[in-house]
Amino acid sequence: MIFDCPEADEAAEGLAEVLKRKGLRASAAESCTGGLIGALITSMPGSSEYFLGSAVTYSNEAKESILKVPLGVIMEYGAVSGQTARLMAKGSVRLYGSDVAVSVTGIAGPGGATPSKPVGLVYIGVSDGICARSERFVFKGDRGDVRTQTVLEAVRMLTRFAEERD
Repeated sequence: MIFDCPEADEAAEGLAEVLKRKGLRASAAESCTGGLIGALITSMPGSSEYFLGSAVTYSNEAKESILKVPLGVIMEYGAVSGQTARLMAKGSVRLYGSDVAVSVTGIAGPGGATPSKPVGLVYIGVSDGICARSERFVFKGDRGDVRTQTVLEAVRMLTRFAEERD
């Protein structure tokens, strides 16, 4: 596996099981994880059956041009916000034609923090193209720790969201 921890194996296997059982195809939109969600999901043999791709949209310009997140939303709420995470997930569904998608946007550190947005702040979004929701997390540790925790929680959140789909 891409991560050297049993939690990563369990998360990837759990997502694979749910997506295959439900006949769903997934995608991702990644900012602070830079492709690690896609890497974890595709570390599973046969993942092409249920995973369509991951857009690494690190810059605001990429979020706008690739995922169609309105620049006004980014300017008003910030790239690291629940609003942006939800729109990123919706944009991933549109981009890939997937049934469900997950998105992440956050501050992995060590720089980039503000008093209201500390290092470790991450928003994870999920969507099916119609419904979208996001959750706020503040992960502890260095850049690698924040990114690892983000990937694991994003895959778990996508699994729960997919499980709810009919």
